[in-house]
Amino acid sequence: MPSPHFLTFTGNPLAETTFEFADWTAGATQRAASAEFQVGGKGINVTKMLRRLGARTTALTFLGGVSGERCRAWLAGQGFDLAAFGTGGATREGLVVRSPGRPETTFLGPDSPPDAAAWQIAADWLGRAHEETLAADGRAVFALCGSAPGWASGASAPFRTALEDWIGSGLPYCADTYGAPLEWSVEREVALVKVNADEFRGLLRAAPGSAVDALLEKALGRWPVKAWVVTDGPRPVWFATKDAAPRWLEPPRIAEVSATGSGDVMMACLLESLYARGLELDDAVDWAIPRAAANAAHPGIAEFEDPQC
Repeated sequence: MPSPHFLTFTGNPLAETTFEFADWTAGATQRAASAEFQVGGKGINVTKMLRRLGARTTALTFLGGVSGERCRAWLAGQGFDLAAFGTGGATREGLVVRSPGRPETTFLGPDSPPDAAAWQIAADWLGRAHEETLAADGRAVFALCGSAPGWASGASAPFRTALEDWIGSGLPYCADTYGAPLEWSVEREVALVKVNADEFRGLLRAAPGSAVDALLEKALGRWPVKAWVVTDGPRPVWFATKDAAPRWLEPPRIAEVSATGSGDVMMACLLESLYARGLELDDAVDWAIPRAAANAAHPGIAEFEDPQC
C-alpha cells in the first residue's frame, strides 16, 4: 500500500527569532550571544517531524509582508514542500529568549488573520488536491494544526467548504487545534482529534482539573470524532475510540529543556504510525510518547536523538 501524502495546515505561522544569552535581567539593555531565525507554527513543526520520519508531506500556510517573505525563503532553504498563500497582513513575529539555568521565555506578536482572497486561494488549492487524490485513487491525510485566526469569519467560508468536501469523501481529516477550529471540527467525522487537556476541558465546559477519562466518555457520546488523544505535558496521555474505552499511558521522566513543539512531534508520530504504517491507536500512542518526551529534553524541534523504542 502506498504511503499517504500528508497535508498540514498552519493558519497562524510565526517568524521566530531565538536569542541566546549568558544571562539577562528585566529592565536593562542586554546583548544576545547569538541569534537564530526559523519558522514556527504547529503545522510547520508537524511537517518537520514527518519529513524526519520519511513521509511525503506538504505544508499549507499563509504568508504576508516582509516577515512572510523571510519565512518563505527559510522554508525553501530547508527543503519544505510548501503551499504558501499570500495575504495582505504581515506574518506575525515572535522572540524566544534562552539562558542557561533559566526557563525559556517566548514572546508572540499579534495574530494576523488571512484576508478573504487568501482564504479563497487556499480553498481552490485544497479543492484541486482533493480532486487529484480521488482521480488517482491515492491516499492523503489533512491535518489542521494550531490556531487559525479568522476561522469563524465569512472570509474563511470557502476553505471550510473545501474541507467539508474532503471529509465527506472519506479522506482522513485530523485536528490538533483549539478554539473555533476545534469546535467546528468535533461536529464532523474527524478521524483523530489530539488536544491539550486544558483545551479539552474548555471544549466540554468542564471545571479545571476535571478527570479526563470521564470527559472522554462524554465526548465519545456527544460527537462523531472517531479517535481522541488528550495530552497533559508530563502527565498521562489519555486516548479513546468509538469502540474502546478510555485508557492511558505514562510518558517517561525527562529533564525538560524546552517543551516547545513536543505536542507537534507527538502529532506527527501519531499521523505517520496510524496512516503510513497502519498501527492501531494504542500502539501509535505508545510509539509517539517517548519521541515527544525526547523533544522536550532538547532545545530544538524534531532534532532530538531518537529514543529507539
